[in-house]
Amino acid sequence: MKVVSLFSGAGGLDLGFKMAGHEIIWANDLYSDAVETYKVNLGNHIVCKDIFSIDINEVPDCNIVIGGFPCQGFSVANTKRNINDERNQLYKELMRIINAKQPKYFLAENVKGIFSLAKGEVLKMILADFESMGYKVQARVLNAADYGVPQLRHRVFFIGVRNDVNFSFEYPTPMYNATGSDGLRKWVSVGDALSDLPDPDKPHTVPNHDYSKYKLRFNGYIGHRTIDPLKPAPTVTARGDDKGGVVVLHHPSNQRRMSCRELATVQSFPTDFAFMGNRSSVYRQIGNAVPPLLAYAVAKQFDAVIGE
Repeated sequence: MKVVSLFSGAGGLDLGFKMAGHEIIWANDLYSDAVETYKVNLGNHIVCKDIFSIDINEVPDCNIVIGGFPCQGFSVANTKRNINDERNQLYKELMRIINAKQPKYFLAENVKGIFSLAKGEVLKMILADFESMGYKVQARVLNAADYGVPQLRHRVFFIGVRNDVNFSFEYPTPMYNATGSDGLRKWVSVGDALSDLPDPDKPHTVPNHDYSKYKLRFNGYIGHRTIDPLKPAPTVTARGDDKGGVVVLHHPSNQRRMSCRELATVQSFPTDFAFMGNRSSVYRQIGNAVPPLLAYAVAKQFDAVIGE
């Protein structure tokens, strides 16, 4: 399919769709470092521009619009989240473009906290808004670890199919679980995932393989938890903006923070995917991304309509 991508960031969602055989024809993001990362790895079809200022005529016709719209206002990590948070309105820009282009399909990704915000009223509002544009819409929480990502990361995937399109989307069946039972493989552990990467304190040629020297603390809060090398990592987060700090997980040795490359590996980015910007910016881009392997699993579910 021909794909238009909004809120693209560094391109994790787009990479998954590309891996599944789809063609990204146009993309947009406002964060300049992420756009540079995207260009280096995925192509020059991305526009660095505020989505509020994008004229609908700039956006090409496509088969599907995808976007992990900014989620800070919805996240359960944001204790002050509320229905009036201005960041919660960005999904309406996604709606604006979907409504104008009327693609056969759309995919919108967000944090699972959106299910509980305002006691479920926000979820009802978003579903009703999407349906009002002429789409059959469903939403489900997927765990990235169930699809080979070495991380426990729960995200909501909204899937819309235009009312006149005869296609029933089925969410991908998990391929992994916690125990490796029922014919599934065992979740990929963070220790295994990082085992092939060299020591960042020794000479190496791996891109982005340097780490924050911010001291370790062990108090149970995000970014200050002991990491079990035998299990998937906790959720990689990107709290803060380009002026603020991000939360970097401990390395499973629990002797230092993960390097940017290690954190990218936990997000299932390939080792040769190079990130642009300073270290704090790279951490932020990685934390905000959709894991490519999770995106790939979802994108593969559109195999029956490739070429339409």
